[in-house]
Amino acid sequence: MTSRIQHRGFIPKEMAYDRLDQVVAALFPQYSRSRLQTWIKSGELVVDGRAGRSKDRVSGGELIVIDAIAGTIEDKAENIPLKVVFEDESILVINKAAGLVVHPGAGNDQGTLLNALLHHSLHLNEIPRAGIVHRLDKDTTGLMVVAKTLASQTSLVQQLQSRKVKRLYEAIVYGIPDADGVVDAAISRHPVHRTRMAVRVGGKEAITGYRVLRSFIAHAHMQFSLETGRTHQIRVHMQHLGFPLVGDPTYGGYFRTPKIGGEELAVRLKEFNRPALHAKELSFLHPGSGQQVTFSSAIPSDLKFLLNALDTTESGRND
Repeated sequence: MTSRIQHRGFIPKEMAYDRLDQVVAALFPQYSRSRLQTWIKSGELVVDGRAGRSKDRVSGGELIVIDAIAGTIEDKAENIPLKVVFEDESILVINKAAGLVVHPGAGNDQGTLLNALLHHSLHLNEIPRAGIVHRLDKDTTGLMVVAKTLASQTSLVQQLQSRKVKRLYEAIVYGIPDADGVVDAAISRHPVHRTRMAVRVGGKEAITGYRVLRSFIAHAHMQFSLETGRTHQIRVHMQHLGFPLVGDPTYGGYFRTPKIGGEELAVRLKEFNRPALHAKELSFLHPGSGQQVTFSSAIPSDLKFLLNALDTTESGRND
């Protein structure tokens, strides 16, 4: 069974000269850019009644019309275990494991969260992106909410856009910030390394609040709140401040031999092979009831073991 996806929208004048695929990704954030590009190529997304190309530059003011079929034949259901925190007829809240890619893409055409969701509930193939409305990086653990109906998806996307969804993360970083604070620094693609993001003038607004939960000798256990949801936002902002996440060499968190703690701590740090980041709490208005709901998740065992090692070998002050 399939359903039709239909949308109309005008391109803002301020987006003149941007690429078509970039513009429609901003106008319709509930869909992945790859899916929008597919619709552009197939003619299911047209500009002023005409088919275009993803790389075409827009003038501003054009009418975008989407008339597409929900679901794609390449999205296959796969029996991948999910840690379900909550589920009803409107939403599904899961605790994502490390190593699980959210969407299929280049080099990851199977074994993703999307494939797992289609197995969990086949009717999600009728919902754009199988109901996924936000992402976590491949190796970030923690909470995600998935929409099970089009109405729920619309509600959650609107809440994300209006910054009504509250997200708290915890991480372990190298170094210790002097005080709690807020990073307000725009982020965009790295000018050379295109798979990375970077703080750049003229990038998209990115705001991260941070708080030190526990200080050790050379590391800190921290909490973060997101005002925006840019790619790799916490990782980029902490590198920018000079406190990269443990296990994140992409953004400066390469292994550093501890000055104290001996071999045990060194092994723990060296073997921690993912960014030490966990999406711990998620709060939003339930699309069905309209009531505020909050979900929380305990930190995973690998982060817990690392914190225990720090507590044993680098005990500092409690903050």
